[in-house]
Amino acid sequence: MSDRNKKALRWILFLGWMIFIFYMSHQPGDKSSEQSRFVLYVFNLLGLKLDTYFGELATLIIRKGAHFTEYFILFILTYNVISLYVVERKARLYSVIFVFLYACSDEFYQSFIPGRGPAFKDVMIDTSGGLLGYLCVSIYNKINIKKGSYS
Repeated sequence: MSDRNKKALRWILFLGWMIFIFYMSHQPGDKSSEQSRFVLYVFNLLGLKLDTYFGELATLIIRKGAHFTEYFILFILTYNVISLYVVERKARLYSVIFVFLYACSDEFYQSFIPGRGPAFKDVMIDTSGGLLGYLCVSIYNKINIKKGSYS
């Protein structure tokens, strides 16, 4: 794959993921709860009866885990784009800042969706997902530098 195609793919994945997060945030509260129940159902099919172990807390774990994971992925995709234009260290920092700002805008947007509302704790959970991404990318890059395969 050419460098131009790789660059385009990075941008497409990044923008596509932002659209996905926006779409998920656009779901009314009852639809969002339905999705959480579906995930619990899938876990039950796999033999992990989270609702039995955690009761109502299971839904909260699923919902907040989804926030964390969405923004972990957003960090990785943001980093992949920003690293095209700035040095690695700045790319990580800018990516965390972007994740935080996108999480803030997402929570603000949710204040206009029926059955949803803004929650700063969600911004912190989202940003934590980004910080884990930061840590993972940092470790990955350190390993590659030691191997001599970092570009």
